Amino acid sequence: MALQQTVEQTVAGLGYELVEIERSAGGLLRVTIDLPWKGPISEGETIALVGVEDCEKVNRQLQFALEVDGVDYKRLEVSSPGIDRPLRSEQDFERFAGELIDITLKAPMGAAAAGQVSASRKKFRGTLERVVGADGTQGWQIVWSQEPEGRAAPKPGQRVSKKRPPAPMQALGFTLDELREARLAPVVDFKGRRAKADTAVSD
Repeated sequence: MALQQTVEQTVAGLGYELVEIERSAGGLLRVTIDLPWKGPISEGETIALVGVEDCEKVNRQLQFALEVDGVDYKRLEVSSPGIDRPLRSEQDFERFAGELIDITLKAPMGAAAAGQVSASRKKFRGTLERVVGADGTQGWQIVWSQEPEGRAAPKPGQRVSKKRPPAPMQALGFTLDELREARLAPVVDFKGRRAKADTAVSD
């Protein structure tokens, strides 16, 4: 059985979601897991997070499954996604709509971005939103504020005059096929989801 299939089946069988598998130099096999998404949470409801016990449980089961399949590796590490969790599937984008994300496009937007950003730009950070086209098709966009050319953005913590006009909002629509990579933006918020440290367990 292929590595991806073995890991996916083992992780799913224990009630978790496989986020990604990475092979690193020195024989390290890194597996990132998360709890399955059960839909939008209600106001006041807390988000369940992957803990050390979850990683230990998956680590033990994976060691056995990989040995049975004869997978060659020197060290196994099972971890939680951390604050820069990758977004890969449509469900990931649905799950994190409204969050700040970083995206890298496979190719520059070119003329499609004319008037908004440099036509050669591939990397963007903004708030993820679902959009519905005129023909009813659903897609995605990120939205961010951008200071006009020649006006510097305020520095973090800098007091901003109430008379200062707000930076205009920019939006960029995209399809998942156009993305090279998408991740949650690693912004620490000590009141919310991103306050936790990355959790990892190695054998």
